[in-house]
Amino acid sequence: MDQIRLSKAINELVELVRRLRGPDGCPWDAAQTAESVRMYLLEETYEVLEAIERGGPEEVSSELGDLLFQVVFIAYLAEEKGRFDFVEVVEKITEKMIRRHPHVFGDVKVRNAEEVSVNWATIKKTEKGNGQSREAFLRHVSANLPALQRAHRLGERASKAGFDWPDRESVMEKVREEFDELQDAVGRNESAKVEEELGDLLFSLVNLARHWGWSAEDLMRKTNLKFVRRFESMESMLSSSGKALTECTLEEMDRAWNKIKNGTG
Repeated sequence: MDQIRLSKAINELVELVRRLRGPDGCPWDAAQTAESVRMYLLEETYEVLEAIERGGPEEVSSELGDLLFQVVFIAYLAEEKGRFDFVEVVEKITEKMIRRHPHVFGDVKVRNAEEVSVNWATIKKTEKGNGQSREAFLRHVSANLPALQRAHRLGERASKAGFDWPDRESVMEKVREEFDELQDAVGRNESAKVEEELGDLLFSLVNLARHWGWSAEDLMRKTNLKFVRRFESMESMLSSSGKALTECTLEEMDRAWNKIKNGTG
């Protein structure tokens, strides 16, 4: 990486934000606050994820740029209020990553990724101080995370306190138990209980994914993409036969779907 080019690019981006917020800048940008732009930060994050899943290098690069702009913009809003600036953001994350990787930047020895994870959790706990109450153990998991991702992090966090299933089969037993309870609630046609048991089953499935080393959020995103691809292929197949999707019967759509699914369409 060209260090001079990197320095120039970052400086130009920061100055761009400063110009947008300045007296002769953009009225829309000048009117924004950290609260008003936070949803754009979230939207750009999801667009980066989508680009990684579906796009090529140029799209990923572009979306990462959009996300970086939001980070620099929010940091500049804080600088205007005398709270911190973008330099401090970069310095702090650099210091944190060095501190949390003593096996790279220090003398700590690790044998595998699992030991790295344990060390990370220990260092993070030390950073936050040891005066936390037991009741606050899960409060470090953001309530603003997508629900599946938050469930993963809650299970992960509880595991660090020793509250977890001992193995994958134990989690699978919990999944079966929750499914049986859901079936019972459905059989009794108890709407409120079905809602509760569905939530419990989902939470158990998230933890089953976690025990296999997967993120349920990622799995669901992949499944959503697969559904969209198959649905669009089904739509195209039916259209080529001269029928619009809305003109087809469920049986016709099922036949086309199964052809796509089995690779015969």
